[in-house]
Amino acid sequence: MLADRLDRYIARNVLAAIIVVQFVLLGLDITIAYIGDLGDTQGNYTALDVLLYLGMRLPWRFYQYAPVAVLIGALIGLGSMASSNELTVMRAAGRSLARILWGVMKPVLLVVVVVLLVAEFVSPRTEQFAEAWRLEQRQGEGALLTSRSGWQFEGESVYRFGAIRADNVVLDLTRYRFDERRLIEATHANRAHWEEGAWQLEGVTTTRIFDDHTESAYQERAGWETALTPTQLERLLRDIESQAPSELWAYANFLQSQNLQADQPLLYFWQKVLMPLTMGSLVLIAASFVFGPLRTVAAGTRVFYGVVTGLVFKYVQDLLAPASTIFGFSPVWAVLVPTLACAAVGIYFLRRNG
Repeated sequence: MLADRLDRYIARNVLAAIIVVQFVLLGLDITIAYIGDLGDTQGNYTALDVLLYLGMRLPWRFYQYAPVAVLIGALIGLGSMASSNELTVMRAAGRSLARILWGVMKPVLLVVVVVLLVAEFVSPRTEQFAEAWRLEQRQGEGALLTSRSGWQFEGESVYRFGAIRADNVVLDLTRYRFDERRLIEATHANRAHWEEGAWQLEGVTTTRIFDDHTESAYQERAGWETALTPTQLERLLRDIESQAPSELWAYANFLQSQNLQADQPLLYFWQKVLMPLTMGSLVLIAASFVFGPLRTVAAGTRVFYGVVTGLVFKYVQDLLAPASTIFGFSPVWAVLVPTLACAAVGIYFLRRNG
């Protein structure tokens, strides 16, 4: 019974610290973003709309800052108990270090479940809605869902897409058709509509390229035979970081079916799927700071080292991401290497001082 109470006490302290840190990080980020976005106000897009837009993006920001909040929250929660000698009393009463860590991991598991649910079901939808809403406020109805252009291979054709609107209208579409690497046709359409399960092009100009001349023809409307759907085009043109793990996996499979590199979507997929391991390794680092070399320093110093550790962790992942493409190793290792390194360092210091 006493053991259960101690577990709950440790979990409550750590969870409260994580929540406070998360609120502080979100508050600072939103404040800075709000000041920066005030320069984008125009037309019907007012200062209040900027605040509403940032509010819609809160789930994405929650997901982004969750690992750092877990690291710093675990440091503060455990550090406060260490400063008041509560951890010393627990150890003197026969409480093992592993059991204390289990008490820390319990609230972290709750945070992991919430973060995974947000990443899969909430943030992709709110990000899409927020972006479309902001662009409609600034541009009026039928605004672009995204203004990012994109390229795509399909068979012997290469496509360039200017943008896709929230009503599944593709703008500024160009198709280059090849025959054994020789360009034989270029087609440009002002827009493409998705109607009854098929694409219809509008304002179509087709240029056929021969050895000694070219021929151009214009059509008001024409059909477009392609396996690409509005969902696939949206994934191509939407910011890949905001997509759900299931969407990233489907997009990676689609790229691989077209014999294209899928390293980028796979990298973000593994980052989200392996989030539990990432947070667990950061908790081990936090615990090693409290029980290890930083157990006698001030709480502010521990937090400083925690922030530095979190930044180093992120930068290593960011450096390994392009390295996976250059050196040809799986993107999963770009996520696992810093995670396993953090876990190994944390376990080493805990065993050394436990």
